[in-house]
Amino acid sequence: MQSGIAASAELISQFNTLLSSPSQFGLVVSIAKEQLTPLHLLTSSSPSASFSSNVSSLLTPHIKPNEALYLILRRHATTPALVAVTYVPDAAPVRQKMLFAATRLTLVRELGSEHFRETIFATTAAELSPAGFEKHDAHVAQDAPLTEEERTLGEVKRAEQEAGSGTGTREIHLSKSLAMPVAEDAIAGLKALANGGEALVMLKINPDTEVVELVPSSAQPRSIPELVSAISATEPRFTFFRFEHEHGGVESAPVLFFYTCPTTPGTKSIKYRMMYPLMKRAVLEVASKEAGLEIEKKFEVEETDEITERSVLEDLHPKVEKKAAFSRPKRPGR
Repeated sequence: MQSGIAASAELISQFNTLLSSPSQFGLVVSIAKEQLTPLHLLTSSSPSASFSSNVSSLLTPHIKPNEALYLILRRHATTPALVAVTYVPDAAPVRQKMLFAATRLTLVRELGSEHFRETIFATTAAELSPAGFEKHDAHVAQDAPLTEEERTLGEVKRAEQEAGSGTGTREIHLSKSLAMPVAEDAIAGLKALANGGEALVMLKINPDTEVVELVPSSAQPRSIPELVSAISATEPRFTFFRFEHEHGGVESAPVLFFYTCPTTPGTKSIKYRMMYPLMKRAVLEVASKEAGLEIEKKFEVEETDEITERSVLEDLHPKVEKKAAFSRPKRPGR
């Protein structure tokens, strides 16, 4: 993550208090002045109080429908005893959503990942109620056996899909004053393409949050016509495709980039045409610097039907014209 946020000395101190005192139930944490800062240290009223009762009496009063928070809760009797919760409600400001999502791993890393048994991503207050935690436990039990990393990734993706808010993003800085948010699963998809695990990655811009997101797709095109059928004919797309083909008896698999922007009527189209050219630079920078992709050719068209196998092959393998040798004209009278 590249949010530049670090844990404050006050947070580290209160976190150590939480670790050393079983009577402490949890910490409510926010971001202030580019630091992870504690808001409340939650102290249990009784050593015998259950997790559910502590949630109801201590945690619930701090959960608001429009404010993102980090929650560190004592949940287990054995080590690691803590869970880290990232709470990013739908009604929170977009900038706050992106900042909290981008810093969630920093929180765990700076406080020591060995202290946390799991991480949870929540978007509603109901998920942080006693019933919500029970539902989470049941879901985790059904998903077993998954690794902690796999479970965490699945929770983040489910939360992003349910919230539709573009969380789990990284800001790619194009200049000192301009940064573009790109979803983490989009970056992961590009890395999988670079490593040979994927042949097709399509990205889009969420018009509400302006986050570059991965387009879910089960398509596995093996030719340019199959690729064209997989790309939306009504909305703009950034498409990366590993084109395995043979030309002149030589097999190759170059990575191609296609920027398509269909001419659709309405104000939405105007906004798209403003956003996509600007975001294209960020997307290509992520592909190159973050994912290590080497793009052989870039194509920019309006309609998808402008992409043909013939035009792609002509760009990849241009014909070399043989120039005729210059013949000096004969002098008259000879």
